[in-house]
Amino acid sequence: MKKFAVTLLIISMISALVSGCSSASKKIDDSGKDAKSDIKVALVLGLGGLGDKAFNDNGYAGVEKAKKELGIQFDYVEPKEISEFETDHREYAKTGEYDLIIGLGFDQADAIKKVASEFPNQKFLLIDGTVDAPNVTSVTFKDYEKAFLIGAFAAQETKTNKLGIVGGMDIPLINAFAAGYKAGAKYINKDVDVMINYVGAWNDPNTAKEMAISMYDKGADIVYAAAGASGLGVFSAAKEKDKYAIGADVNQNSIDPDHIILSSVRRLDNIIFDQIKSIKDGSFKSGTLNLGLKDNAVSYTADGSNIKMPQEYIDKVEELKKKVSDGEIKVPDKLEDVDGFLSSNK
Repeated sequence: MKKFAVTLLIISMISALVSGCSSASKKIDDSGKDAKSDIKVALVLGLGGLGDKAFNDNGYAGVEKAKKELGIQFDYVEPKEISEFETDHREYAKTGEYDLIIGLGFDQADAIKKVASEFPNQKFLLIDGTVDAPNVTSVTFKDYEKAFLIGAFAAQETKTNKLGIVGGMDIPLINAFAAGYKAGAKYINKDVDVMINYVGAWNDPNTAKEMAISMYDKGADIVYAAAGASGLGVFSAAKEKDKYAIGADVNQNSIDPDHIILSSVRRLDNIIFDQIKSIKDGSFKSGTLNLGLKDNAVSYTADGSNIKMPQEYIDKVEELKKKVSDGEIKVPDKLEDVDGFLSSNK
């Protein structure tokens, strides 16, 4: 009996040890064990993680698409702090298992640069930032081009001549959104006032909501959310104040179709899918891709919104879209360049 009890104790200890090891390693999640492919991909999500209904969800959708259509396997991790990026990339790279490691967000650039130099045979894909290395492909977007179209829409729709934009961080990437939005609005109506504020985080909807409410209280009737998961707070404010909001990164119109008038979109899902496909067919190349309207990498959509957009607004924006795509209009990507742009495009 005593021997039986000791045996049970040993079994229990082993079970606990296995459980503990499982818990410690859950940071790297497998999402494709059953897929029949020799291609394996790792995805390091940006801060805010899955469920942001924007940047991270869009990137994850691209890998999921590759799993379904190409039969790849993939693992992913959701870092909570910037300091985790380097560790996460190195953990994936040192296994030697992954054909491609993807990092979502400009703030992963330093981590990828360092780890890529340590593992020169490992291929990396950086979204929204640039790393100059022979084993890294970087993809950036001309977000200011789609924001220009969004501003043109908003300037036609506003009844108060006051608009707002709530950005996630006061950084060049988001400043480009603000520059394009302001330039597009004032290109249509020079008397429009554009309020700009920054949350300081990608996952702080409460602060974003306070900022949006302040803009609505100051007369804005449309606020553009370019803030990742923080943007959900803008939508909440729009509903509370019965005003309009604009989504970003993906089609967010269905979140509140009575208050979100349209969304600016990146085809991040398709771009990630195409890069994974290039791994599969052997055409993957390092370097930097800077993609915009003419590449069909950015655009806008009103699909899923209950707010009817007058056809004349759409026609005007489509006209501008062609001019930007053809290079006839060169949209500024810096706020300090907006006045000069407007002066030369009267």
